[in-house]
Amino acid sequence: MKSILKKCLHLLLVAIPCYAGTVLADGDHSRRLFIDRDVDTFAVLRGDARFPEGITANPWNGDIYVGTFNGGNQNKLLRFNRHGKLEAESAFGTSPLLGLAFDRHGKKVYVTIVGDFVTPPSKIQRIAASFDSSTTIEDVAVIPAIGAPIQRTVGNPDGSTDTIQFGSGARVPNAMVFDKDGNLYISDSFQGAIFKISNPAGCAPGCVVDVVSHDPLLATAGFPPFGANGLALSHDQNTLFIANTGDDRVLKLNLTTKAVDVFAESINGADGLATDRRGRLWVAANQADEVVALNENGKIVAKLGEFRGIRGNAPIGLLFPASLVIVDDEIFVTNLALPLNGTAGDEPEEDVTRYTISRMKLPRH
Repeated sequence: MKSILKKCLHLLLVAIPCYAGTVLADGDHSRRLFIDRDVDTFAVLRGDARFPEGITANPWNGDIYVGTFNGGNQNKLLRFNRHGKLEAESAFGTSPLLGLAFDRHGKKVYVTIVGDFVTPPSKIQRIAASFDSSTTIEDVAVIPAIGAPIQRTVGNPDGSTDTIQFGSGARVPNAMVFDKDGNLYISDSFQGAIFKISNPAGCAPGCVVDVVSHDPLLATAGFPPFGANGLALSHDQNTLFIANTGDDRVLKLNLTTKAVDVFAESINGADGLATDRRGRLWVAANQADEVVALNENGKIVAKLGEFRGIRGNAPIGLLFPASLVIVDDEIFVTNLALPLNGTAGDEPEEDVTRYTISRMKLPRH
């Protein structure tokens, strides 16, 4: 501590500011890149609850909900209070749970069920926000099978082009987001699509699922092999931001024209998305083990968290951060910690047997 104080004092004496947790991109205050690697453990999953993926929150009481992506094993929806205490869990069966969304109108938690991975069909379900182990799980809608999008042609610097042909037809509903009118948008990672359910609070079960976009930019031939993933709406509700995990991109969908464009590039494993009160778009970079914030131009303006190793079979910091949710001035992140390479001994995720939810402070500026 003394050496750190001496260093800061020395820097002050030579008129160079010493900043805690901040790296300056240049001398302009408006261009500072905020970096804070501190990560707290909010909760540790127990029992057979493994591979936490989706996350959402109850804005009325601060409860945090987490779903598991546990292959063909029993998958659960967990409810924690604001202090990380497990309040309830509900068994959803062997089909993995991916995305979660909280319906402020009906006060229910919506869940994407990837039945096509285990027992079809893939669908959307929901459960009361105050659920316990005996609460009824309700069907909302079945995801339609529309197949892979058309091929994508990619230009090269030398003027040539490459053509990507997509083949996967599995229905993989992933993330969800509600708009201010209570309509639900859903990403499909394998079919390369964005779906919409109008007013699901009033139509379930058997809600109609409309196709908003079926675009080759929403599919991927990259790694991890998930295309359209995390979703977030702009403050004016005119733009839907979409993470494409395998392409390391964040896309933007104009909800009026239905045009899909690239918003940001080179975010390693772009996954969960969320916007804060200041209009920043936060992205879980699941292969970089960090969370980054983008400004209105798609430029990275802040970075939070990092992976610091394994202790007691649990990750220290972030490891494969998949989904995130913002509550007040804190951001909560699921550490999926899922090995993907198929080669023994090359991923720290292989050493994890205790799975965690992380919590970090949002920067004030």
